[in-house]
Amino acid sequence: MTALSTDAATDEAFALAVVEEATGPVDDAFARRFHEHFATLHGLFLQLYGDRGDGREALADVVALAAASWSARPLELKARDARRESDPDWYQAERMLGGVCYVDRYAGNLAGVRAQIPYFQELGLTYLHLMPLFESPEGNSDGGYAVSSYRRVDPKLGTMDDLAELAAELRVAGISLVVDFIFNHTSNEHEWARKAVAGEPGYEDFYLIFPDREMPDAYEQTVREIFPDDHPGSFVQLDDGRWIWATFYHFQWDLNYANPAVFRAMAGEMLFLANQGVEILRMDAVAFIWKRLGTACESLPEAHLLLRAFNAVLRMGAPSLLFKSEAIVHPDEVVEYISLEECQLSYNPLQMALTWEALATRDARLLQQAIDRRHHIPAGTAWVNYVRSHDDIGWTFADEDAAELGIAGYDHRRFLNDFYVGRAPDTFARGVAFQENPKTGDARVTGTTASLAGIEAGDPAGEDRVILAHAIAMSTGGIPLLYLGDEVAQLNDYDYRDDPHESGDSRWVHRPRRPAERYAQRTDAATPAGRVFARLVELIRARQSTPEFAGNELVDFSTGIPSVLSYQRPGPGSSHVLVLANVGDHSVHIDALTLSGFSPDARDVVTGAAVDLTDGVELAAHGFVWLRVLAHGSS
Repeated sequence: MTALSTDAATDEAFALAVVEEATGPVDDAFARRFHEHFATLHGLFLQLYGDRGDGREALADVVALAAASWSARPLELKARDARRESDPDWYQAERMLGGVCYVDRYAGNLAGVRAQIPYFQELGLTYLHLMPLFESPEGNSDGGYAVSSYRRVDPKLGTMDDLAELAAELRVAGISLVVDFIFNHTSNEHEWARKAVAGEPGYEDFYLIFPDREMPDAYEQTVREIFPDDHPGSFVQLDDGRWIWATFYHFQWDLNYANPAVFRAMAGEMLFLANQGVEILRMDAVAFIWKRLGTACESLPEAHLLLRAFNAVLRMGAPSLLFKSEAIVHPDEVVEYISLEECQLSYNPLQMALTWEALATRDARLLQQAIDRRHHIPAGTAWVNYVRSHDDIGWTFADEDAAELGIAGYDHRRFLNDFYVGRAPDTFARGVAFQENPKTGDARVTGTTASLAGIEAGDPAGEDRVILAHAIAMSTGGIPLLYLGDEVAQLNDYDYRDDPHESGDSRWVHRPRRPAERYAQRTDAATPAGRVFARLVELIRARQSTPEFAGNELVDFSTGIPSVLSYQRPGPGSSHVLVLANVGDHSVHIDALTLSGFSPDARDVVTGAAVDLTDGVELAAHGFVWLRVLAHGSS
């Protein structure tokens, strides 16, 4: 066993020798990427594992794994790699539209998803995120986020061959397959977990297991509780009296990335999925993957080093695979995960949460502040902008941002929780609380878009709020993401309360079965489903034909009206699209002086109608416009 050298060239020669001994001479394509990325991977390994005596062998093993994966990679996927390399900004195009669903709830199984491909094309999807579909424990598995195998599909849904065939059919339809990669933890039923508990050599250090409470108590001095309804603290006790780290549910055991064998194992799982045709991995719980005593064990520097190292490995073995960050942390920390070297895509939880905040308060200032101040991300990366997800809504705004507007963060979160779970006077929302913590007052909110926006309550503005929320998500850049079923105004499903495996997790209220009746009504303008569907499809078509909506760049624009969200999307030449959105309950007038920097001749991107700005613009309650405008003097 040999430690890593500080001389990358020495270890590069060693690694190449190990690769060629294992797989034979490498082809030119792999050799080029190996030489391009090895120094980066070596430097990261040196920071992560430089104090280990087996560091050089661990690094060489990882590179050999990438080489073997590349050798086994189907030719069709290698051709896709080459196309992506020549078009690296493909995921920033205005035509991008994502959809997300649970396989069983939306389509029964993977064959059912394949049958829905014509509908996905009708809707305009270019990206399909299938929620966790791998083997997991029976009963409560945290919606599949307790993975028992990354290489076996849940038998009720199909097989890994079915998944690869689905990925191929989606590619033909112009749709990229996205799956969750749960890499902070596995289920307690995973083969690695069973071997670790049994003390099998090579696995005893895969998880963080302690003989007594001394170290768990020390860690819990600074680590926050995530799921207090399930268990206190961050550790659960094994049958033999030992304690194992479990940040989330008691059956989800955190992996120990301080062990390079864990890194190698997880890199192998990523490469395997890439070779099945998966194009994007949603990197679950990225903030939690490294532990250090005396810290919160969230967003530590090593978490970023790990992501960069995984990227370097994948650039060798599956070069077109992308990472999408799921980091529900302070807004300043969310952005830290977004780069070409870490996560090329990222959920935009701040914009999502503050869209709902604006609808509740009828005041867009906090959302406007976030878009003006926190929207920018590195070139070549993209936000995934969503109205809601499978998960809860947490009020992730920064208290210091709110304070600038005279808002007390703690009190405001309590108000928002009360508002969206129906406790506030005159609320239009019909949400359900999730994981209320009586000690801290912390809580989050669950509910479908239609139920949170007022359609379930029969509020006459409910449909307008649904469209307005999606209009914001579709116009701020990156990839807009629809939770499938929301486009036909699906409502909460309260039957989860009668299922013993789901009743303790209120998020199942907004994970209903595919609303077949509402899909059947999607062409019927006399129904909420038909009206919402028609209006959303109109928005999707408008976005996909508007080059200004490519990328993420925004240009500030202010109306001075608290209820109005406003920004510009720059486009080719001198044209911009001006977005004006009114979250208030009353119509507002944007006067001509405010718009005087633009030529009076504008055009509504959605309807195609000419708009004269001479007398300003009238915005209906919960209304919006996308206006293509020219600055005065432009032609």
